[in-house]
Amino acid sequence: MAEIDKIQVSAYDIPTVAPESDGTAEWSKTTLVVVELSAAGETGIGYTYADVATARMAHDVLADAVRGKDPFDTGAVYGAMVHAVRNHGHGGVSGMAISALDIACWDLKATLLRLPLARLLGMVRPHVAAYGSGGFTSLSEPELQRQLGSWVGQGFSMVKMKVGRQPERDLDRVQAARKAVDRGVELFVDANGGTGNRHWRSPTGSRSWA
Repeated sequence: MAEIDKIQVSAYDIPTVAPESDGTAEWSKTTLVVVELSAAGETGIGYTYADVATARMAHDVLADAVRGKDPFDTGAVYGAMVHAVRNHGHGGVSGMAISALDIACWDLKATLLRLPLARLLGMVRPHVAAYGSGGFTSLSEPELQRQLGSWVGQGFSMVKMKVGRQPERDLDRVQAARKAVDRGVELFVDANGGTGNRHWRSPTGSRSWA
């Protein structure tokens, strides 16, 4: 039986090129928490975007809960982690730390079985459409147009931008974005909760919700 015998937790602060913002938050860096679980000479990797406190939770509380467990018993590994955070709460930092280790455990299981993770989980379709995501509210309209236009140039047929920080600017920004991408390209908007549940009419005439 394989046993999880090594747990490595790392946290990386990745600075942004310039300060960024969306409908509800502002930031100048992103913290990436990476977990590596090893068993039988193989390693699985999981990660989450979170505060460095999530790495401490994974290392100080969850590592002992999964060490010695069979990586094929993903349900038992998950249950042990949930039990370990009983007095800390299951959401927030605890939930993000559990997520990173859970992903790593599934990746380790797939690696031990010599299977792509998608095959292990079971695929619904052989291909998944991708979209370019960004268009932060901190970008000027020319910067927004250049970013979205560059994704279309790379072959993306869908792009997403942020709205909601200054609702009075949203329609102008969406119109600028629409001019930067072909009419055949789908344009998504994401307010991150910044404008509540209001709706508005997009420049194409279709109804959108922000």
